[in-house]
Amino acid sequence: MKGILYIIIFFAFFGFSQNKIRLEFKNSLELKAETVFGIDTFGTIYYSDENHSFYKKASDTTISYANFQLGKITSANTFNPLKINLFYQDFNTVIILDNRLAEITKVDFNTIEEYKNVSLISTGYDNTLWLFNQDLQQLELYDYLNNKTRIKTVPIQSQALDLKSDYNYCYFLTENYLYIYSYFGSLIQKIPNSGFTDMAFSKANLVLRKDNELFLLTKNSNVLKPLETSDLLINQFLVTNETLYIYNDEKLRRYQLKSQ
Repeated sequence: MKGILYIIIFFAFFGFSQNKIRLEFKNSLELKAETVFGIDTFGTIYYSDENHSFYKKASDTTISYANFQLGKITSANTFNPLKINLFYQDFNTVIILDNRLAEITKVDFNTIEEYKNVSLISTGYDNTLWLFNQDLQQLELYDYLNNKTRIKTVPIQSQALDLKSDYNYCYFLTENYLYIYSYFGSLIQKIPNSGFTDMAFSKANLVLRKDNELFLLTKNSNVLKPLETSDLLINQFLVTNETLYIYNDEKLRRYQLKSQ
């Protein structure tokens, strides 16, 4: 009975559309990367290799950054190309880079006055980072220049899975819910999660993955539209405006999102 009630609540808040979004294949690019973190509107690709170096690959040049002392890059947020953040979870540290991949700031959460055990990081507005404090089970908006926590949410009661944000919104995916916050920390929506594990976000579009399927949630909507990916194996996926990228087998494939 409880399971039926949960399903009813889920569809009341988070509907599914039968109209699939068609993916129109545009082109593909050979790319040897361990993880692709972002692609901007100009086609600049941000990725890491097996040696844990970070790359910014434009059409005419490629530059790199390496910090071998910190090991593997857990995540990178390239939403603001002037303040790219690299998160090294093994060392509980964030490196902020400028557009030439030069270090601006190093944030070592082990040494700050109020210790934070961080498992997820994303970019906020101004000089802030959205982060998930694993010990407190709280989402926080942290000002890294002033070493000040501006916002703390109530403790989360389920496993944290993914975190994406821009200047205006923060999307926080947990095992039980997708939480959507405004830039100043107000909870806008709390949507039951029916099996989504990770997501990609760009401006008006949020793409969520469930098994090997992708679903699109557009801004100011609570209706999920499935993407017509057929039997395409999805290793990594990213979204930039109306463009979806899928990375697999050392190929970065570009698709245009087309409503049917």
